[in-house]
Amino acid sequence: MALLVCLIPTTIGGLLPAIGIAGMDRLIRRNVIALSGRAVEAAGDVDVLLLDKTGTITLGNRQATEFIPVGAVSERELAEVAQLASIADETPEGRSIVVLAKEKYGLRGNPVEKQCGMRFIPFSAQTRMSGVDMEGLAIRKGAADAITAYIQEQGNAVPSELKTIADSISRSGGTPLVVARNGEALGVVHLKDVVKGGIKERFIKMRKMGIKTVMITGDNPLTATAIAAEAGVDDFLAQATPEAKLKLIREHQAGGRLVAMTGDGTNDAPALAQADVAVAMNTGTQAAREAANMIDLDSNPTKLIEIVETGKQLLMTRGALTTFSIANDVSKYFAIIIHTLAGMEK
Repeated sequence: MALLVCLIPTTIGGLLPAIGIAGMDRLIRRNVIALSGRAVEAAGDVDVLLLDKTGTITLGNRQATEFIPVGAVSERELAEVAQLASIADETPEGRSIVVLAKEKYGLRGNPVEKQCGMRFIPFSAQTRMSGVDMEGLAIRKGAADAITAYIQEQGNAVPSELKTIADSISRSGGTPLVVARNGEALGVVHLKDVVKGGIKERFIKMRKMGIKTVMITGDNPLTATAIAAEAGVDDFLAQATPEAKLKLIREHQAGGRLVAMTGDGTNDAPALAQADVAVAMNTGTQAAREAANMIDLDSNPTKLIEIVETGKQLLMTRGALTTFSIANDVSKYFAIIIHTLAGMEK
């Protein structure tokens, strides 16, 4: 009886940590550092998956394909201003605007870089716009609703055709980038994004596993709706801010769900710290890496799906081994007990 009572918990107690270590080893083969075996096991229990649209669901290199002016503004004028606002923009979208303006109109950004007094304004998740200020000139480009609010704050009217153009681009799955100069709308830059091949099938597989997929994007709701429908995700969060991400995670956790997400920026750190499984990109900020419990050395946001799949496999392996171990121990102990009782009768 002492063997029965004592050795079964000991066997299970030694088995579970070994499975956790095996899971960490399996992830390291995928270039993912798991900071604990518990994090790998949690990945197997995840039932809500938060995925960034750019780089995970789509190819991540949105390209400017068209300049659409409004009012009496010419397309060339819009291209010049959009390029000026994008000179210091190192994102794929910003570089594509500079390239498109150069290809269509032979415009080059080098001369304007030499002008004095230029102050570039970087993009932020709160303002959702960027631009440049110089003497007598203030240029902004960003999300349609953010620029619309900016124009109204300057006391100017928003052209009625601007919303029509932006909505048309959004419904097609593209992203409208509105450009304004001195508080007046000049037009829209059409950014085109492409959903990754095979991603819809992977989401169908996730759904069968009982995992809800949620797309996180800074795009407006119309664009998010089109991309979400094409990709086949269960839900989406449009115009996402760090506060909105954190709130969404807490809402799911309050409902008894386990949440997994990826991030790479300082503004992702609060959400990563809150998530049950948090994967930080190796190229991300120090704050993001410290808040996460896993680090992807390849900096591939899609890896989160593979991590969850690995966690599910680990849980199935743990269940099978635990069942076998208990059955094996119980059978041995019954044999010992029967043999002992038989000896006592003699």
